[in-house]
Amino acid sequence: MSEEKTEKKKKKEAEAVVNIYTSFNNTIVHVTDMSGRTITKVTGGMVTKHNRLKANPTIAMFIAKRIAENLKELKVKSLYFRIRAKTGNPAPGPGTHAIVKSLSREGFKILNILDSTRIARGGPKKKGGRRGRRP
Repeated sequence: MSEEKTEKKKKKEAEAVVNIYTSFNNTIVHVTDMSGRTITKVTGGMVTKHNRLKANPTIAMFIAKRIAENLKELKVKSLYFRIRAKTGNPAPGPGTHAIVKSLSREGFKILNILDSTRIARGGPKKKGGRRGRRP
């Protein structure tokens, strides 16, 4: 009977929110706790010195590895993902899937994946003047 009580009293595993912002030039991963305080933040420029590689899926795997080390120190087991692309882009950048896949392989439990890309409603005025483009 005492064994059953200890199982129920086990501490609930810690959760975190992984905010991934990917453009075609860079990848930024910002991990917060559930209240919004920063746990860790890693960007493509912190992993590589080449500008052209910052949005690469290979670099995204290294970003995920760094994040996994920091989260394992804090005993975080479950993750919520919030993926964001540049405003108006139909799809996130190339590193997004690599980060999600790498973190799931590291043993983290994925609770939710949410796309929080902003969508322009109306947007700025189109070029061409009042009467439009004429042939």
